[in-house]
Order: sequence, then C-alpha cells, then structure tokens
Amino acid sequence: MTSPTQSSTPQVQEKLSVCPLDCPDTCSLKVTVADNKITKIRGSQVNPLTEGSICTKVARYYPDFVHGPRRLRHPLLRTGPRGSGQYRQISWDEALDRVHQRLSQAIENHGSSSVLPFNYAGPHGKLSGGSMDVRFFKKLGGTRLNRGPLCGGVRSLSYRSLYGNSSPGMPPQQAEFADLILIWGCNVSVANLHFMRTIKRARKRGAKLVVIDPHRTQVARQADLYLQVTPGSDVSLALYLTARLAAAGKIDTSRLTELTTGLDAYLEHAAGYLDTDLESICGVSPDTVEQLTALLTTAESITVNVGVGLERTRNGGAACRAAYSFPLLFGTLGKAGNGVIGSYGPLFPGNTQLTDVPENNAAAQREFNIIDVSDHLLDAGSNAPVKAVFIYNHNPVATHPDQQKMIRALSNEDLFIVGCDVEMNDSMQYADVILPAATHFEHQDAYSAYGHGYLQRAEPVIAPVGEALPNTEIFRRLAARFGFTDAEFRASDEDLLDQAFSLNREQHGISSVRKLPTDQAMSMQEADFRWLNNRTLTTPSQKAELYSDTLQNGYQAGLPEYTPIHGNAAYQLLSPASDKRTNATFGGNTASDGLQILELNPADAEQLKVTDGAPLIISNQLGEVKVQAKLTDAVAKGIVLVDKGAWCHTSSTGLTVNALISNRSRTDIGDGAAYYDTFVDIRKA
Repeated sequence: MTSPTQSSTPQVQEKLSVCPLDCPDTCSLKVTVADNKITKIRGSQVNPLTEGSICTKVARYYPDFVHGPRRLRHPLLRTGPRGSGQYRQISWDEALDRVHQRLSQAIENHGSSSVLPFNYAGPHGKLSGGSMDVRFFKKLGGTRLNRGPLCGGVRSLSYRSLYGNSSPGMPPQQAEFADLILIWGCNVSVANLHFMRTIKRARKRGAKLVVIDPHRTQVARQADLYLQVTPGSDVSLALYLTARLAAAGKIDTSRLTELTTGLDAYLEHAAGYLDTDLESICGVSPDTVEQLTALLTTAESITVNVGVGLERTRNGGAACRAAYSFPLLFGTLGKAGNGVIGSYGPLFPGNTQLTDVPENNAAAQREFNIIDVSDHLLDAGSNAPVKAVFIYNHNPVATHPDQQKMIRALSNEDLFIVGCDVEMNDSMQYADVILPAATHFEHQDAYSAYGHGYLQRAEPVIAPVGEALPNTEIFRRLAARFGFTDAEFRASDEDLLDQAFSLNREQHGISSVRKLPTDQAMSMQEADFRWLNNRTLTTPSQKAELYSDTLQNGYQAGLPEYTPIHGNAAYQLLSPASDKRTNATFGGNTASDGLQILELNPADAEQLKVTDGAPLIISNQLGEVKVQAKLTDAVAKGIVLVDKGAWCHTSSTGLTVNALISNRSRTDIGDGAAYYDTFVDIRKA
C-alpha cells in the first residue's frame, strides 16, 4: 500500500544526450525517462546545426532498441547449433573466464594474430568506439583491421589525395551563401537530414540546387536541375564538364598554377572526355548537361556535398576526386559558400594516449582489409589461421558483401566467437559467448562528428539495463583476466575522457572534454572559416594535387579515369541507406519486417509483366532474395534498388540484398567494396 508521502506515479525526467549512430549529423537529443525507462526521444537545441530536430527512426525506434524484446540483458552461452539462437544465461564471471580460456588457447596454439577483433562503426562515441578495446587488442597482439574499405574510406582517401589530411571542409551552414549547391551521390533527406534546412535558406537567397544521383530522391525532386546519372559513370560527366569549362575560359589557370600540382596534366586528361556520348554512357541528355554547364559558368561560390554513394563502384575514387575538384577549379577561393562539405576529422584534435599502450608491451600486429575477413576465416590452409573472433560494434552478417560467405565463415565450429552487442541480431546468433553491451544512454561518452565541427559530451540518462556493461568496462575486466596490470588498463572512464582529445585551455577554453557541459556543443571551427584559406596543405607537395603521385604509385590512379562497368545479369543493383535504419541498426524493429521493397522502372516492369506490389526473386550467382516490387521512375530503366541494412528474416530465402554483392569487386583506390558493381536477374516469386 502506498504511504501518504509516496506516489505511485512514475517520476518523469527530461535529460540531454547525443545520438551516436553512424550518421554525419550527430544530433543533440532530449530524452524523456520514467522509472529508468526511456519513453520518448526528441531533438534538443544544444547542437546549433541539428537545432531541435532529429530523424524519424531515432525518435520512433530507439526506445525499442534499448528496452525491446531483442535487448541483450545478461551474458549468454550458446547451447545449440550456430545460428539457432539457442542460449542459456550465465554469470559475468563464467563468461569472462570462458573468453579468457579460449582466447588464451588460440594464442598458445597459433599465436596472438589468431585472435581477430571484428568491429566497425556501431556507436560513434569516442570511448565506446575505440579506447580500452584498442588498448586490449594491442596488448594481446590480435590481428588489426583496416575498416575504411567497408564504407567511407574511398571518399576520405579521395579528399586527402587532393587536399591533405589537415584541411577540413567548410562549415555546413556556410552553404547558405553559395550560388550553386551540388549534391552528388548523397541522399541528403535520409543521410544528412539537417543540411536540407541550409539548402532551403540558400535557395531563398537565390542559390540553385543541382542533384546528380542514379536515384530520384526527395532532394532530387526538389532540385532546380536533376541528372539521373548511370551508376559508375559520374567521373566521365565530371571530366566532360571540366573540359567544357576550361575551353570556355572559366578556369583561372594562372591563379591555380600557384595553388596546385598537376593542373596541366589534369586539364589535358579531361579534354579527352569532350567526345563522351553522355546519353549512352552517363544516361543524361545533352540539354541537361548544357543547363549544368551554364550554372557552373555563372557561379562564383560552389558547395559540393559528395555522398558515399559516389564511392560504391569501381570508379568510386575517380568520381569522388573529380567532384571534389569543382570548388577549386570553378569557384572563387575564400568566398563564403565555396567549398566542400565533409572531412571534419581534422577539427577534432586526436590524442594517441587514448589508444596507446607502452611500446614494449604491444605485440606486433598484422592487418586485414575488413572486406576480406570472411575469406581469412575460411582459409583453413593458412599458416597463421584465425581461431578466435571478437565481434563488437558491428553486425557483419547484415552489412558485409557476400552474405552467404560470411555466414559460412561464422558457422565454422572450429572458430571461437565472442559477441558483444546491445541486441540479439543476425551476427550475435553465431557467437559462442555473448556479452551484453550498454547503449550510449547508459554510460558517459564524448562525440566528435564527421558532418560538422561540434564537439559534444553526454552522461548516462538511465542505469544499465539488466547486467549490461559499457564497452570500456567489459574490456577493462577482460584485461584484468589476462593479467594486464599497466595503468592504461586501470584507467576509469573519467580518465579516458581526459585522454580523448588534445584540448588546451587557451584555444578551446577547456583542457578536457570531461569539462564540457552537456548542455553545450563546442564549435571547433571558426564561423567565418573559408575553405582552403590556409593554402599550405599537408599533401606531399603542400598544394592541391590534381595529379597524385601517391595514388599513381599505389593504384595506378594518378588521374581520375572512367572504366566501363559490365555485368553478367540484366539489372544493375543499388543498395543505398534506408529511412528505417542506420545501416543495420534498428533492423530488428517491426518497421523493417516483411519483404523489402525493390524499386523498378515501369518500362522494365512491363517487359517482365510485373505489377506493382508483386513478390519477386532477385538473383545472381551468389544467391537469391525475395522482395516486393515498387514501380517508379525514381530509378532509370535497367537499374533496380533495394535499401541496405535489412535483417535476414525479411526474406524467405534467409538472405538480404548483401548476399548478391561480391566482396571481390573493388574500387579503383582504397581497395573498397564496389557495392554498385552488382547485377541481378529478376523473376516472379
């Protein structure tokens, strides 16, 4: 019975947080909590860029992610076949003992490189995304992963090859002052939501909006000019436009000679694309290209927003490099609104102390391309086989190319697999031992961003659900099991926050991100910053490198080049981001249930005798996936589209679109996954 001084009404509080998902916007959040349960999530005003609004998926699906039926609340031990989902609850002590025993056994029998940490970009918090875990595997000597090739690495390498690694893009808000905003291979309304408001303000000032994308997205439908380019042909279009504008005298070669290397070689190379048959190769009409040429000719300030969609073919690096060159070649340097959106990493001063262990304690580590992990796991004849895998911050079954190969690799009973995650997802079902991870709402962390220059910090808004622990504590306890007694492994989360960034009081006003109030977002970039205003770049030549010796030596790609893409099936398949998921996060929510939608051009549907809503099978030599047809001119004839990130239960074949994508098809630079070099056949289900 409730006493007179007590109330049965749950106490409702509103607390501040930050969204940690793999998205450029890194929104500030306002979280409603009742009885240690999140009941509502909205945007807060803390981050001036995100300014109180958030995407629908975070608002709708995050509470279920934290408290729903798939939430991992206790350590688990597998009791059935891999993939069966059969587990029993065990204690943390037993779980850590089993992990220690099996990792130690692998190291004793096959060496430290037989242990593979298999992680990617689940939470983007500085602590949960890479701190104590990195220290642990360095000390252990496990195999390292090059994670960039899975997504984003090619785009980043393209930018660095031109402008170096210390030249950030311009503040996103500054695009308001552009004459021309060029969205290239980026579904802004899904993957960069808050840039839409900047676009709206810029257009009120008279800016023109151009979208180049194979998919007629929401922002493409709103554009002044839309070019529905054939996937992989963007570099041909970019070089043709470069040659046209050079011939028209738009490029100030005398000025650019001081700022660049390789200008003459680049322009001579581009001139070879003047005879490009734009309709047959690029899928765009000459009239549309003339309109874009006219806009580029008259614009003084050009904002270019390049999405990861542009990097996802064998011509990905070439396309990104050519697109990134536009503000340099055609715009006015130093003018507000002229520049590139992106590459904000240089704004956040990293601190190697966060991930370092003493040199004499760190074992030598080999490195794998993350795209090749399934091949390495299946390589039974290797002299240095992988015998133990630790999956965390990642759902490889749902995100990697060649899904069936990944499933075969994780089904190997000779492999010991540790899973550490928030939910029981497609990948966790292959783990021998599962360690329940806390969400970012349950621990403190700091957040930089890759879509803007604001640094943020968040404290826990609820206590850990069940027995879940933050990544930092999980690896702290594992380090103790292995007898790692160095001070680095006893560091508290407060210590790690002190080590997260190299801040100094004079420049930043604080000496540690731990002292950043949670109701403030600290700008790491001056409001009046002008792109490339500091003309000494950190490229080998200290100039913008239109011809890259580094890329020539590494990939025979000193200049951007178009290579035709041919498939062995009828339709080219695109797999962009979904508005229901962030990659595979939220893929277990009921909103993602059921057959995934296949966008299909009406002309192709007529030829196939397919009606809207019909169940279909899309297939190639790698597998088959059941989907549902949606007839739309949002894709051109010969192109089909299924959003990425769905979970395997959505198709009766037990596979998703990633099963049809080869992990052998690679980009021209960076050895990235060429997702869009995928071709499929279609038949009625």
